[in-house]
Amino acid sequence: MKPRSRSISTRVRILGTILAVASIGLVVAGGVTFIAQRERILDEIDGRLTAQVGSLITVAGTDAGAGAGDLDAAGDAETAATEQLDLDEFTSVADYLRTAVARLVPGRNEASVAVIDGVARFRPTTLSGFDVSGNTEFIDRVVAESRSEEGTVVGTAVTDAGTLQYIAIPVAMDGDPDDGLYIRAVDLDKELSAVTASMMTYTLAALATLAAIGIVGWFVVGRLLSPIRSLRETADSITLSDLRARIPEQGNDDLSDLTRTVNSMLDRLEGSVDVQRQLLDDVRHELKTPITIVRGHLEMMDAGDAADIENAREIGIAELDRMTRLVEDIDMLATVEGEQYTMVPIDLATLTTRCGELVAAIPGHEWTISATGQGEVFGDADRLLQAWLQLADNAAKYTPPSTRIEIGSSRAATGEVALWVRDHGEGIPAALRHRIFQRFNRANTRRGVGGSGLGLAIVDAIAKAHDGSCDVVDADGGGALFTIHLPPHTPSADLPLPVRAGDVVLQREASE
Repeated sequence: MKPRSRSISTRVRILGTILAVASIGLVVAGGVTFIAQRERILDEIDGRLTAQVGSLITVAGTDAGAGAGDLDAAGDAETAATEQLDLDEFTSVADYLRTAVARLVPGRNEASVAVIDGVARFRPTTLSGFDVSGNTEFIDRVVAESRSEEGTVVGTAVTDAGTLQYIAIPVAMDGDPDDGLYIRAVDLDKELSAVTASMMTYTLAALATLAAIGIVGWFVVGRLLSPIRSLRETADSITLSDLRARIPEQGNDDLSDLTRTVNSMLDRLEGSVDVQRQLLDDVRHELKTPITIVRGHLEMMDAGDAADIENAREIGIAELDRMTRLVEDIDMLATVEGEQYTMVPIDLATLTTRCGELVAAIPGHEWTISATGQGEVFGDADRLLQAWLQLADNAAKYTPPSTRIEIGSSRAATGEVALWVRDHGEGIPAALRHRIFQRFNRANTRRGVGGSGLGLAIVDAIAKAHDGSCDVVDADGGGALFTIHLPPHTPSADLPLPVRAGDVVLQREASE
């Protein structure tokens, strides 16, 4: 037989799902955080660049040419901010841009340059920022954009020096043909380097977290699934001949509840198998006797003697009738043990009266109802009548003819109900009372009374199906008192109405 390929284990699937969910959560959290920080920095950069528009108008200085260097002859300068600078006070665009570049000192990761007629002319002489005056590709791009659009231009450019966020402010003056342009740029890569470093740190921490979740989850999931592994191993070890294996019960969680449920199921299964084995043993034993009798008479029968043939025929038919009754009783026992009962409130007095009417049809005895209980009993009316009539039929079989047999019912203050049958026969010896409710057991087999030995077993099965019991004690004045005890029940508004006279119909089986 080709071995079955093993699929991915439940442990791996659960752990994979946990890691997948954790990964998605970490990626979403990290991504949102990174985007939020990046956007905050970009908004800050945009604000700094936009502020340059106003700064060009409010540049202050004591020396118009002290802080800016011509690209042909740059020099050192000191900055100051003491007085507002008006564009109308300058005679040329070049003088104005030189002063603006000198006074608007770029910050860290910033650069500025003044462009006149498309050529970079002035740059700051401080060391606080970086220099873009030599990046002709960048300057040509910005000049082209400023000529194609009117007013201030804001944009982003990817250069060999990095990604630059910039603002270009055109400067013009009446009477001066020069076309001026003030450019301020920020190195985005360096500005975002802190966020990128934080993201790298977060990524490493997230990977370490996933590794920890994987290691811890592997052992935790394995421990949680250990009852299921025990269940599988126990199920593999169970055979029809050995149902004793059970799963260890530990903890008080859902899996522990599953363990207890499975163990309870195994208990019921073992009990059912034991009952079936006992039933098969008993049936085999009971059927062996009539088969042996019929076979013996057939072997000894004189085929030439008509009387002997007739005698063997009568014996064979009688034994076959006994086997038929045995099979019918076995079928009845299986029915009362396995079916679902219709449990409803029943009027106890009506049930007692109905039982009295039915037992009156059993010949050979005087039947009386000595007590009638009041109130309700909760149960299956048909099955309770069947058990009660079985007790009456059993009393009729084992009681001398023409003797009095009493039936009755009672309901205690606690709500417990008793249905009983009392005869005045020989009684049941105390040593045999625990056996007569077992299958195929009789108190006295020497009376010549027919029967399969299953009648009281059927009564006991019906009583247990009602969470009750059945017992026998000595009756006052001699004889035996059989009683079906039913537990108390509190009526509920949701239950059906009590069963009344005429609702219950049960035909007593023919007396054996």
